[in-house]
Amino acid sequence: MLESQQQQSTFDVCMQSLPANLTVDEQQNEMLRCISNSVDETKSGVNAFYLIYAASLVFYMQAGFAMVCAGSVRVKNLQNTMLKNLLDACGAALGFYTVGYAFAWGSSYPGQVGTTTTFFDLSNFFLTNLERKAFWLFQFSFAATSATIVAGALAERSQMLAYLLYSTALTAFVYPIVCHSIWSPTGFLSSFSANPFLGIGVIDYAGSLVVHVTGGQTALIAAIILGARKGRFREIDGKNVAENFPGHSIALKTLGVLILWFGWYGFNSGSVYYITISNNAILAQNAVVNTTLAAAGGCVSALLAKAWLSERQIGEATFSLTDALWGCLSGLVSVTGGCAIIESWASIVIGLVSGLLYLWGATLLVKLGIDDAVDAIPIHLLNGVWGALSVGFFAVPDYLRLIHPEATAAGWFYTVTDGSLLACQCIGILFVIGWVTVLMLPFFCLLHYLGWLRADSLDEIVGLDISYHGAQMLETITDENSSHEQHVEEHRERRREQREQRRKSNLRRRVFLLDLSNSLTRGQSRQQQLQQQQQQQFGSENTTSEMQETSPGV
Repeated sequence: MLESQQQQSTFDVCMQSLPANLTVDEQQNEMLRCISNSVDETKSGVNAFYLIYAASLVFYMQAGFAMVCAGSVRVKNLQNTMLKNLLDACGAALGFYTVGYAFAWGSSYPGQVGTTTTFFDLSNFFLTNLERKAFWLFQFSFAATSATIVAGALAERSQMLAYLLYSTALTAFVYPIVCHSIWSPTGFLSSFSANPFLGIGVIDYAGSLVVHVTGGQTALIAAIILGARKGRFREIDGKNVAENFPGHSIALKTLGVLILWFGWYGFNSGSVYYITISNNAILAQNAVVNTTLAAAGGCVSALLAKAWLSERQIGEATFSLTDALWGCLSGLVSVTGGCAIIESWASIVIGLVSGLLYLWGATLLVKLGIDDAVDAIPIHLLNGVWGALSVGFFAVPDYLRLIHPEATAAGWFYTVTDGSLLACQCIGILFVIGWVTVLMLPFFCLLHYLGWLRADSLDEIVGLDISYHGAQMLETITDENSSHEQHVEEHRERRREQREQRRKSNLRRRVFLLDLSNSLTRGQSRQQQLQQQQQQQFGSENTTSEMQETSPGV
């Protein structure tokens, strides 16, 4: 029966459902109502599928992040890095399911116009009474992306527990507040609120500010508190000089970046949420074109600028694949904030600037002695800030009115006399950086104080795969094999001593518990003997009393 209905047209189904004994006008009205309901159901299904598909692309970016990290670390830390990337997604899922979504969106959803202003929402904890579950999946994939950004900054030297704790905390409370403030209709900086800030609010179309600046600022704080990897920097004439710690596979880096580029199409185009709404298809198409052009611009600018710098420094131009890859990611990050509301030429400009900004940021990190294995800080933090600012410069009035029909502000290049949108973007940047710093700085300081943040020095030297996952030492082709083998033997000897100490400690604990049990048993036996003696004495006294009472001489 169901199959036959699915094969019928909407008209036939509606004709069969018409009640009998209706006038012609009533039949027409009922027919129109039936067709309208059918169209609404189709639109709802199409929108749900669109969100699920976009969320799948965004979540597939986790594989890209994993490959980027895998290619950037040394082989002795490969398993550890992969597990931490997996824990990012797991911690994000649990944190965003329990309380994160409730704080970020609660009972609101895109397309609403806010009537009140709140700092966070307090409904739909554990997704109770939530109907739009495809929207939760899409938002979860964004939260997981924000948490995964920190992975590179902590690579090769952090403990497993710290990773799970930070990813859960970030996606359960820190990120949701940023998301609510800028994207929710009731957020105090949202452009969709009833009274937007400065008349326009902060516009962050797909997350340069909400996702990437949040993750990048967290990475910066974590990297500073955690410290650099052993041997990463040495000081010469008062300047930090970085030792080369090459990743073990440039091929995995390249694969990871291409996967991320592919997933970014879902990241940016999926942010229209409802593809069936009028004009949203225009925004989605504009988003994917600008995403492509910005990535290309960032790649080319980073590659050529680094070649020019190397030619100036050593007299020979060298073309760095790693810099080209990171420049590509920088372009993707920077265009995310305004991908749907800018012209194509502007996306190329944004990409070109992002590649240069990445190179400057990576050089600055070295000068400051901040260790970041995948340059997540210049890629996501600096270019996330640039992406938010670029909206204030390049937002096109016509595209902006497709989202906000009554908007009067636009990019500063189009409305030179009105800088309200650019001012909103600056305030939004300050809010996100301040909020993340206020929460995550004491959080990582506490982890460091408790000794839960950084791995042991010897564990770090021999490799976290051996220390945490029981992996065997892999043969390498470096000149430091003998030294590494000595450290591995030292690590194994320490582990044997630790196991022996635990064995002795367990033995002492068992002996103590056995002695305690015997003491308790002897105490109970002694108590039982005293009770028996008291009962016997009490019984003899009762017998004597009874004999005195029955004696004739009394």
